[in-house]
Amino acid sequence: MKIKSGYVLRSIAGETVVIPEGGLNFDSMITLNGTGAFLWKKLEQEVACDELVEALLEEYEVERATAEKCVGEFTDKLKESGFLE
Repeated sequence: MKIKSGYVLRSIAGETVVIPEGGLNFDSMITLNGTGAFLWKKLEQEVACDELVEALLEEYEVERATAEKCVGEFTDKLKESGFLE
C-alpha cells in the first residue's frame, strides 16, 4: 500500500498535518501525532503492512500486538478517508 499522490506532510504551528498539494482544503487536511507521521512517511513508498509493524517495533518500544493494532487502525482510517492507493 502507498499514500496517493497529491498529499504532503507539513509541520505547521508545531503540529504535523497532511494537506493536499496546490491549496489548503480543510476537508482534506488531517493532523497526525508522532506515530502517525512516522507511519505516513513510510507509506510515501510502497510498503506492506508487515513492514510497517516491523518499522514500529524498531522505532518504538512496543509489543508486537500493540504495533499490529496501531498499524491496522491507522491504515484503515487512511483507506476510509481516501488517502491510500
